[in-house]
Amino acid sequence: MATNDSTPMSARGFSEDAMRGLEDLDARLPPPGASTKPAFTRSFRKTDRLSKDMAAGGGLITGKDGEKRPHYWGHRERLRTRFLSGGHQPMPDYEVLELLLFNAIPKIDVKPLAKRLLSAFGDLNGVVAASEHRVLQIEGANRKVYLQLRIVEAFAHRMAQASILHREVVSSWDALISYCRTAMAHRETEQFRVLFLDRKNVLIADEEQARGTVDHVPVYPREVVKRALELSATAIILVHNHPSGDPTPSQSDIEMTDKIAEVCGVLDITVHDHVIIGKADELSFRSAGLL
Repeated sequence: MATNDSTPMSARGFSEDAMRGLEDLDARLPPPGASTKPAFTRSFRKTDRLSKDMAAGGGLITGKDGEKRPHYWGHRERLRTRFLSGGHQPMPDYEVLELLLFNAIPKIDVKPLAKRLLSAFGDLNGVVAASEHRVLQIEGANRKVYLQLRIVEAFAHRMAQASILHREVVSSWDALISYCRTAMAHRETEQFRVLFLDRKNVLIADEEQARGTVDHVPVYPREVVKRALELSATAIILVHNHPSGDPTPSQSDIEMTDKIAEVCGVLDITVHDHVIIGKADELSFRSAGLL
């Protein structure tokens, strides 16, 4: 290191190791007036998402250190902190969906994807219930996104099912309907389920019997009765959904219900009801005088 004092450093009490360290430091320092910048700058993907006219907005911002970086850096931690401190109630749907997408897509801004999913499927219910084929058609979505949606759906179904399983269904009817709506209201194809009850009308099993198309599901009365006998069930409740959203029964729905009731009656198995689940409402055959 340069000095105006011509006295050797060793004569001023510096050890040889210290002198070598100072020489090494002097070699590493840039020349006076040289322009410098960090040896490592955190990289980011410069895509259209950084444009201020995109859904995410914001572009690049300059931090306190003078470095430019994408506007969404730090957004994930801020969102997690807000969620943990204030809960989900004050958060819009797209932010709740963002929290879920963090687990599927690292590093990049997922707000545009969350908004695209909600735009395509209407609301969080529609997003969670969407088929793999339709989810993967959304720009930015992948199988990891679809996996996270299926996990959320599984938790929702298990939690709703826990409120009715092994309980008397008459006193838990509202919970039963709520469970059926959670499991079926937003499906894109028809699904037929049978709830099996014991002599005290306690739910002992809830099973999917068949899946179909957007307006038809094949149901075989003998298979329904056979399964009831295997479970020692003495009563059943039939449930299926109408993807159109309208719970009004078709003529084939009525005829199928009559056939199942007829076969069950021969074996003293009671058909308590047949409930059709729509997107915003449901219809009970017994309440409508159809059973």
